[in-house]
Amino acid sequence: QVQLVESGGGLVQAGGSLRLSCAASGRTFSTYQMAWFRQAPGKEREFVAGITRSGASTHSADSAKGRFTISRDNAKNTVYLQMNSLKPEDTAVYYCAAGASGIISWYAPAQYDYWGQGTQVTVSS
Repeated sequence: QVQLVESGGGLVQAGGSLRLSCAASGRTFSTYQMAWFRQAPGKEREFVAGITRSGASTHSADSAKGRFTISRDNAKNTVYLQMNSLKPEDTAVYYCAAGASGIISWYAPAQYDYWGQGTQVTVSS
């Protein structure tokens, strides 16, 4: 079992940057494919970015491309989301997720086995 704890959220002005971190417990972090999702009030949870076990490949939603970067440090059991050029529409609770088996669709929350509690990101205009 894996426990995930997100941090790094907060209030930032439009155009600013934040770096989210997700620390995982356990010794098998490198066996999980990892992803970031977000959920705004009244909306469904949506995929933001994902990264393979080794970190060699990443995948991002169109809304994140060119602005957000996902990375991981398997030695530190941590996955990151660097967010630049933030917009008010990026305001949401951001969750990290871990998938133990092969991810068929990065976008589907059901593909993931473990979730963090979320961290709030608020972007003011």
